[in-house]
Amino acid sequence: MMKISDLSKYIFLFLAVLGLAGCKEDFLERPPLSQLTDGTYYTTGEEVLQATAPLYNVVWFDFNDKSSFGIGDARAGNMISNDYNSFYQFSVAASNDRLIESWRSFYNVIGQSNMVMYNIDKSTKTTVPDNMKRHAIAEARFMRGVAYSYLVRNWGAVPIIDNNVKQMGDTSIARNTVESVWEFAIRDLRYAVKNLPAVSVAKGRINKYSAEGMLSRLFLVRSGVGATGGKRNQTDLDSAKYYAQDVIKNSPFSLMSSYPDLFMTKNNNNPESMFALQWVYNGEWGTQNTFQAYMAYDTKVTGSWDGWGAAHGASADYLKSVSPADSIRRKATFMLYGDLYKEILQKNGGLLYDRNTVANIKKYVVGTADDNDGKVTGMHTEVNTNMLRLAEVYLNYAESILGDKASTSDPEALKYFNMVRTRAGIPALSVITFDDIFKERRVEFAMEGNYWYELVRLYYFNPAKAKEIINGQDKGSYTVAIKPGTGTSASNPRQFVFTFTPVYYKVDDSTFWLPYPESELAKAPNLRKPPVPYKF
Repeated sequence: MMKISDLSKYIFLFLAVLGLAGCKEDFLERPPLSQLTDGTYYTTGEEVLQATAPLYNVVWFDFNDKSSFGIGDARAGNMISNDYNSFYQFSVAASNDRLIESWRSFYNVIGQSNMVMYNIDKSTKTTVPDNMKRHAIAEARFMRGVAYSYLVRNWGAVPIIDNNVKQMGDTSIARNTVESVWEFAIRDLRYAVKNLPAVSVAKGRINKYSAEGMLSRLFLVRSGVGATGGKRNQTDLDSAKYYAQDVIKNSPFSLMSSYPDLFMTKNNNNPESMFALQWVYNGEWGTQNTFQAYMAYDTKVTGSWDGWGAAHGASADYLKSVSPADSIRRKATFMLYGDLYKEILQKNGGLLYDRNTVANIKKYVVGTADDNDGKVTGMHTEVNTNMLRLAEVYLNYAESILGDKASTSDPEALKYFNMVRTRAGIPALSVITFDDIFKERRVEFAMEGNYWYELVRLYYFNPAKAKEIINGQDKGSYTVAIKPGTGTSASNPRQFVFTFTPVYYKVDDSTFWLPYPESELAKAPNLRKPPVPYKF
């Protein structure tokens, strides 16, 4: 298989035909095929790889732009914001822009993945090696499977679109059952495992172990689908363990030694990154990461005209739940009064955070152009979006070993669970429970768009507990002060005093799932009908 030095050099070549032309379409609207149906189009393996490059950024843009943290963190109770209050108040309307954007983005991923497969099948010459064709199809099926895993955890039963030519634009299309969607996604990922190489063909590209890591997630989630009495499917738990173990024992991935370094531009595609969206700061609209523009609390942080995140910050519930000893991860995720960030405003000695009425967001906020070798402009950075890190696979492995047992002291489970903790500078545990792992996931992946999907996973097999956690989350306001007499030395670190004004919002079975976008319901009324099994 050919070696390619860097994925980013291919990001732009096919945007017109693979990305931008379809990035504003609803799932019923068909991505264009005309420009890629010429039988002479793909003549080399490199051209086939170029065709899949946009699947790593532009098709995900509408989700990454605002919706990922609105759903994954605000709805989950990690984040409060006056822009995303309907998500954590469980009052999202079917006309909500963020709702529509996320739905559209997932189906754009699916539609463009289908299109790549269609054109590889119909238009490639025999000069393209078969292994390169399979590689590109595997990348497309990986992306499609991941997109369906997001759709089913947000909306439940959704339509499975596997053929743009036959299905896109079909207003009579029906929803498919939750079980069907999970099976479809898992089959896509299994194909990717079989047809991707063990070593990535280019920096930032997925490989066999990326797909195995994703399968460990999908099987762990599906183990709870249809559970009775809180007991998960043991076969799925065993599959989650199998794939996680193979990643841990045989893959080239390894934990980064420094947690804060994971979220810096200079460490894009680091050894822990198993699948990340690949952004560039100076490309066409939709190829850049806009996270900093919306999350940085002030223009001085970005050095530009953006930085609109003054109202976005940690929820009171998150601050109550994170241990004071877990300061490395907390500081890398949310800013608290008196925190110094030497990597931002480096010429001035760093950014000293001085706000006391909110804990603004730090993760993925990378600073000015000067802090990033010039690679920051207004609404444009190129810091990767982590979609799967090795740390998650470690926790998946530990939980799959634990299964439905009350606790475990299994040496393998403890080893990998504690590797995540000790990296964060907190003590190892000698016995772990489901709650220990669940809480570890919350802190480790806060503001990476993950926690809501952990709550969905719990809801599958223990809905009462999931709703109890959500309904007990304090989402009110607070103030922060440094406890007098602390922070005077390394042996006397800062301690914080919080004054909370608690506010709670209730979720029930009817509001737990997102509503279908009203624009889709208007065009495809069958979405209101009961879901049907997919015919495999």
